[in-house]
Amino acid sequence: MQVPSPSMREVASMYGTAVAVFLVILVAALQGSAPPKSPFPYRIPLDPKKSLELSWNVSYTQETIYFQLLVREFKAGVLFGMSDRGELENADLVVLWTDGVKDYFGDAWSDERGQIHLDPQQDYQLLQARRTPEGLCLLFKRPFGTCDPKDYFIEDGTVHLVYGFLEEPFRSLEAINTSGLQTGLQRVQLLKPDISVPALPLDVRTMEIRAQDALIPDKETTYWCHVTELPAGFSRHHIVMYEPIITKGNEALVHHMEVFQCAPQIESVPPFSGPCDSKMKPDRLKYCRHVLAAWALGAKAFYYPEEVGLAFGGPGSSRFLRLEVHYHNPENIQGRNDSSGIRLYYTATLRRYDAGIMELGLVYTPVMAIPPRETAFVLTGYCTDKCTNLTLPPSGIHIFASQLHTHLTGRKVVTVLARDGREKEIVNRDDHYSPHFQLARAVRTRAARVLTRTLPLPQGGYGINEEMCVNYVHYYPQTQLELCKSTMEPGFLQMYFHTVNRFSGEEVCTCPQVSVPERFASVPWNSFNRDMLKALYGFAPISMHCNKSSAVSFEGEWNWQPLPKIISKLEEPTPRCPASRGQSPANPTVVSIGGSKS
Repeated sequence: MQVPSPSMREVASMYGTAVAVFLVILVAALQGSAPPKSPFPYRIPLDPKKSLELSWNVSYTQETIYFQLLVREFKAGVLFGMSDRGELENADLVVLWTDGVKDYFGDAWSDERGQIHLDPQQDYQLLQARRTPEGLCLLFKRPFGTCDPKDYFIEDGTVHLVYGFLEEPFRSLEAINTSGLQTGLQRVQLLKPDISVPALPLDVRTMEIRAQDALIPDKETTYWCHVTELPAGFSRHHIVMYEPIITKGNEALVHHMEVFQCAPQIESVPPFSGPCDSKMKPDRLKYCRHVLAAWALGAKAFYYPEEVGLAFGGPGSSRFLRLEVHYHNPENIQGRNDSSGIRLYYTATLRRYDAGIMELGLVYTPVMAIPPRETAFVLTGYCTDKCTNLTLPPSGIHIFASQLHTHLTGRKVVTVLARDGREKEIVNRDDHYSPHFQLARAVRTRAARVLTRTLPLPQGGYGINEEMCVNYVHYYPQTQLELCKSTMEPGFLQMYFHTVNRFSGEEVCTCPQVSVPERFASVPWNSFNRDMLKALYGFAPISMHCNKSSAVSFEGEWNWQPLPKIISKLEEPTPRCPASRGQSPANPTVVSIGGSKS
């Protein structure tokens, strides 16, 4: 691609013009909402080398996202877009490319073979294409939903962004196949809740929980654990905010981080800093699971509501904390050290309400299992009204944040608030959930008396190759209820194995000395046995865990509880088509790099 090399003065002038023009566009688009501190408050590196950087802002009034894509090392083109799980096949794309003479920008899509096609409905709209001192800057926008079957519907949950670099000119868009490109993916939450930021108290102090010069392993995925402790005599405080601390240069490698507090009965933990799957990791760390903070790539600072704080320190609180950092190093970069972590903002002036964290979903048990080679299998956990009526105040609780959690099998997680058998509203939903992108997501504060339905799980358990399906909801006022989950009554699983033996002609051992996972492993997974297990989970009684923070159940009978009946369900979310803006041309936009679009 022949690109003129302007002088620094020309570059600065063009860059200033681009920013000024775009600010006018963006301010107009965001009318009716609070003015942002930056036209693009959200920013992430897309690739580990930071050759591509994405910034964005959201207009909820127009249901449109404004993107700024910075290409630091531009050669012959770049593609950017979204797909269901981060594949470059069947992806919704926008492409900037050259045929060696002219440069083009177009809305496109890839088929199941990775072949790229021009979309007849051009929903990505280019606003500016400019050279800047940092590189090539593309400014464009796209509605959340377009009603174009080739387009991705942008929702509140996880979005798998995809990208690729073009190294040489192509005579046409259809000549490009993603299989021959340098490509990658990045996960992010594009849509952020439009919630005002409360002021911090005057006596706020900070505490940094950081890895200590950790050497990032040269492999794609590493979970790094670091143990720290609160100062001796640290009294009760309220956490009112937290934010990430990322070592400079590692912005693309630090994927997500969490700070956990150990259980109150844990009085000492040996020093440790290393991979979380290390054999040297202290066994006591498995009791450090109380979430204090959770951050993931693309997230900004997390604020508690003005009258709420998360208590830590003082009597009944362990001094020991565990920092867990997920390093994502797909290019196996070597020799990179890291001291990233989370900065806690806390106050000794206790607020009106203690925040509580309640665990909803499925009990960690092999009784709940998914047959092999299933493409989709739904399991449901309940927090029943029998538990909430006993434990929550009559006025209910206010949920202000939610952190969904599964291991490697989870693909979609939903938590629904229901009353009298009718689903009322979604507490949190992620239709493109990834276990590698977990963070506490702020939600609009809502009052709740919770009957919760939480979706998917192989067999349940604590190991990474076993499964969990839970939602840690952050709420106030704090109650004694810390865990409200269910599982199928185990006796019905024994009946299932007997039925398998009766109809399949094969013997699945039902003797007590054989574990549940071993029994499942011996089941012949034909369609009958699969359907029977699915039906069993849909009608068998449940065993409820309605527990205090001490892991002791509230008084009552919690076994052999009837499965809650949901007589009315909410409709699945569907895209709202944008207002007609006239037929978009089914041709790419010819672009003059270094000038405005033509």
